Amino acid sequence: MKLMSIASGSSGNCIYVGTDNTSLLVDVGISKKKITEGLNSIDVDFRDIDGLLITHEHIDHVRSLGVIARSYGIPIYATKATCQAIEDISSLGDYDKGLFRYIEPDSDFLIGDITVDAHSVWHDAADPVCYSMMSEGKKISIATDLGDYDDYIVNAIKDSDALLIEANHDVRMLQVGPYPYSLKQRILGKRGHLSNERGGKLLLDVLNNHLKGVFLGHLSKDNNYPELAYETVKSELFNNPFSKDIRDFNISVADRNDCSNLIHV
Repeated sequence: MKLMSIASGSSGNCIYVGTDNTSLLVDVGISKKKITEGLNSIDVDFRDIDGLLITHEHIDHVRSLGVIARSYGIPIYATKATCQAIEDISSLGDYDKGLFRYIEPDSDFLIGDITVDAHSVWHDAADPVCYSMMSEGKKISIATDLGDYDDYIVNAIKDSDALLIEANHDVRMLQVGPYPYSLKQRILGKRGHLSNERGGKLLLDVLNNHLKGVFLGHLSKDNNYPELAYETVKSELFNNPFSKDIRDFNISVADRNDCSNLIHV
């Protein structure tokens, strides 16, 4: 299996997961042009994409859904409530609503040779989920837009061979920053986003001895820095039971505008 972040940040998100036979996109919150460029960098074309997995309806996760649906007719997988919320977004334009495929959390389904499982998350959206994808004994999980997490999420994404985990904000930067009080409370609340510290604790809870790579994703443009996210998460892993060298986990920060490296597991 393969994992690449095409873009991940508060302004737009799109993640590629694939095998030699199946290609999926998790969210399409950036322009079709940028997604095309990202796919082409690994010799994949939009016509190779077998499904769009949507976590929730916020625009930084669905910005180009309409144009992609009109151009390629790719099936769109999301919970029923998310699909209904997406249908209400007028900026997406007209497209075939018959492309929607309703999914249910904790009921896995097959796309090509990839088994997909959705997991309910705490976020201020209609019915948001994160995803785990499995093929030939390998597992990749993507967990962002988490207001918080519990044992359910830990059990859902543990044993992954590669991960993309949220490290959205530094709490102190957010608290003293320019955002209105109501927005700060939303982000800090249980239906908001994971801080660097909390993302690090989640990573610590799901570490294993076969993890090949970790991306820290969905960083805030205004309340975080890549170096700060990395160092904060690193400090949370100091006493992990698997390795004293953080480099063994191949942790990197997913860029908000550019593609990451491609992780093979």
